[in-house]
Amino acid sequence: MELIEIDGSMGEGGGQILRNAVSLSAVLMKPIRVYNIRAKRSNPGLRPQHLTGVKAVAALSSAEVSGLYVGSKEIVFRPRALKGGKMSFDAGTAGSTTLILQSLMPVMAFSREPVEVELRGGTNNPMAPPVEYFQYVLIPILERMGCSFEVELLRRGFYPRGGGVVRARSKPVESLKPIRLMESGSVRKIRGLSYSCRLPAHIVERMASTAERILRSAGYGDVHVERQALQPGDNACSLDPGCGIILVAELESGAIMASDNLGKLGVPAERVAEEAAQSLIKQLETGAPVDKHLGDQLVIWAALASGVSEYRVAELTMHTTTSIDLCRIMAGISAEVDGRLGEPATIRIAGIGHRRPG
Repeated sequence: MELIEIDGSMGEGGGQILRNAVSLSAVLMKPIRVYNIRAKRSNPGLRPQHLTGVKAVAALSSAEVSGLYVGSKEIVFRPRALKGGKMSFDAGTAGSTTLILQSLMPVMAFSREPVEVELRGGTNNPMAPPVEYFQYVLIPILERMGCSFEVELLRRGFYPRGGGVVRARSKPVESLKPIRLMESGSVRKIRGLSYSCRLPAHIVERMASTAERILRSAGYGDVHVERQALQPGDNACSLDPGCGIILVAELESGAIMASDNLGKLGVPAERVAEEAAQSLIKQLETGAPVDKHLGDQLVIWAALASGVSEYRVAELTMHTTTSIDLCRIMAGISAEVDGRLGEPATIRIAGIGHRRPG
């Protein structure tokens, strides 16, 4: 088959283009050439975590790949057959396990048999969804489309050494149902997790109590943030110290929205929690039932589904519009976006009705 040419500098010009491109390539069995990889980043080209992600998708799709080395700005990816089974991959240092999983999950869903994959690296990274986001938001929404995933956190991994362990399992899906998320309704409850490793327990308490106070003051009555302070000796404790918080709103319509934040050296615990809480409040106030991160992550699934998916997102991001453009090129979808960047928007995607081979 003729190679589909993908310009890695299109749209937001980051690693997301590569992740989605190799994922779609494997699912659709369409060979691709991706050039200008991460052209708009300060350190362009493949980084170790991107290398691992491509290798993982290649292993699941028996792909031939050229250009796989750190710093490479171009790869050619030729998938041959989807398979299942048990696999493990190491991102090296604190490379994000969830970004690797983002590439893998569509391929896992359409594989010929169940897949179990163990990923090592960072589990809670800046500029990447925390593993809890997959557990609390993405996977429950994908279940409504017919998917069957489990993601288990075995050990946390923070910068710089990573060393976290995540295990993901999937059962094959024949085809995907479209998703419709247009109404939010009132907030039923807000749950969360304030977590830390190798730090004093009061940090977790300060993050949790601050978030609870802010959300209750904003008029949300049923709010509870779980506290988790891990120390050396706990199996799930990371190699390096770190902390963070995730807040998850369950809406009357059945939709789920979330906001998270990671602790930073020198930033008070209260500030970390305040930023997460205010971000959630801001998104809830739009009346849209889909947060800005899910709006981006749903694009590839809606593109593969049978029928028209329609959802209203609290904030349209360039990650989302870039994903749509890529799916137009690779899958031939038709899509409409009603809204402007940085504002609420409605997204409609007519999926191609992809079916699992065999």
